[in-house]
Amino acid sequence: MLRVSNLQAFYGKSHVLHGVEMDVKEGEIVALLGRNGSGRSTTAKAIMGLVDCHGSVVWKGQESLGHKTFEIAHQGIGYVPENRDIFPKLTVHQNLLLGQKRGKKNARWGFDDMYRMFPRLKEREHTEAGVLSGGEQQMLTLCRTLMGDPDLIIIDEPTEGLAPKIVELVAEYLQELRKRGVSVLLIEQKLTIAMKISDRCFVMGHGSIVFEGTPEQLRNNIDIRKEWLEV
Repeated sequence: MLRVSNLQAFYGKSHVLHGVEMDVKEGEIVALLGRNGSGRSTTAKAIMGLVDCHGSVVWKGQESLGHKTFEIAHQGIGYVPENRDIFPKLTVHQNLLLGQKRGKKNARWGFDDMYRMFPRLKEREHTEAGVLSGGEQQMLTLCRTLMGDPDLIIIDEPTEGLAPKIVELVAEYLQELRKRGVSVLLIEQKLTIAMKISDRCFVMGHGSIVFEGTPEQLRNNIDIRKEWLEV
């Protein structure tokens, strides 16, 4: 479904990604793990056309590298950035409305789905998004992206700063996506949630992939965990 090959990315003269190779298959959750500064977020931005890069990003058999971000989104890749990017002066409902892809028939997601999965958003439906708690804003960002009915959703640090109960809710949400046929590229630091729900894991270090395997294989690979993940 998504195949990244020899991906190189730059911030000015700084060479950040060094030949990243990874893939996401249809209907699976893939975790991209690593310490801060390892290149995980840059990989997501490169896939979405947000940084200067070269190499290859093939989406459903077609090269997408070099396309504009809105074109990539229209092709079916949703992106939930780490900083959430909600519209603070718009209500919850208006934020969700902005995410809706116009004219698409038989969309998998609608307002009722969002409010059923996250009842708290229904309670705050007419509240300005800027006054929501961090957890509520994260829910809103996830739901707004889903309203575009993507086939793949890239989620950067969705559990950062959230209470344990909300983290569990996010985990359930991601598993619900998989049930509905949406693939997920999950960028996480928390090994617990990633190992619990992902089908495969990639570990990044210094801008390259240093491990690929199942959560069980990563769990048993003490050397990789110590060198690239554990503090």
